[in-house]
Amino acid sequence: MGGDNAPGEIVAGAVAAVRDHGVPVVLVGSPRTVSEALAVHDAVGEIPIVRAEEAIAMDEGALASLRRPRSSIAVACHLVRRGDASAVVSAGSTAGVVATGKLRLRAQQGVLRPAIAVPLPTRPHPTVLLDAGATADVKPETLVQFAHLGAAYAETALDLAAPRVGLLTIGGEAEKGNKLTKRAHELLAAAVPSLNFTGNVEGHDLLNGVVDVIVTDGFTGNIALKTMEGAVRYAFSELRETLEGGHVARLAAALQRRRLRDLRKRLDPEVYGGAVLLGLNGTVVIAHGASTAKGVTAACVLALNLARQGTVAHVGERIAAGHKHRRW
Repeated sequence: MGGDNAPGEIVAGAVAAVRDHGVPVVLVGSPRTVSEALAVHDAVGEIPIVRAEEAIAMDEGALASLRRPRSSIAVACHLVRRGDASAVVSAGSTAGVVATGKLRLRAQQGVLRPAIAVPLPTRPHPTVLLDAGATADVKPETLVQFAHLGAAYAETALDLAAPRVGLLTIGGEAEKGNKLTKRAHELLAAAVPSLNFTGNVEGHDLLNGVVDVIVTDGFTGNIALKTMEGAVRYAFSELRETLEGGHVARLAAALQRRRLRDLRKRLDPEVYGGAVLLGLNGTVVIAHGASTAKGVTAACVLALNLARQGTVAHVGERIAAGHKHRRW
């Protein structure tokens, strides 16, 4: 029921996840509304529906999780907590999903704050950026925990043995940054060998793959992510206008069609399935609010893979190990 294109695109993506990828899906929402959307795909009765008459609107914030205790996202989280589902996927209000997830699933033991992890389209594999908006104000100790959360995600989702962790700030030197990042740098450096901390990274390092995990607070991370997304959209818009500017340009575009198509696919956020809310007692995937059916399908596949890989359990192990080695 959440998302700019709900429920039509959400249901279409769920149907594709079931039919094309074998993902077992349960749809949560108004039975009548969801059934009408399923009928478009001749899928009534093919996917179970769990009733939830309320929904958190896209423009509602964290407090909506308290005002709407029977919202679709609350019911979905309850299914996971009860063991009737393995993961939650939502394209709804990020603030609503984060707040409801924290309230219904609770933080894992030892976790100070949950974090939103987003894969950035770097080579040869994605780079994990966190936090992308779950917690705006943090302490240095929280950033150290985010590093453990990101490392655990990279180890399971990306199959990396010792993911390199970088701290996002305004300079590569240890003394660069504000009080938060300077102290966080000290703590991260002291966390070796439990963390493979390689030092500071800057904004221009977001897409160059110098590290596997980039750690920052939710305020900075969200701005960095949306700035990058806007820059990519602008670049593609300018490129399209250039390639359509004349016969020679169109011929060049035709000759490079495959490479351009591959580049567009690699930079398409819907291909990655969305962000993952780490640190809770359950797998939560937050799809982009403007997700189409393709993005929803990818989010469902991602959620299934994370559940099968035991990401939540591995995060718990990482946090426990971090507490054993901590110096703060």
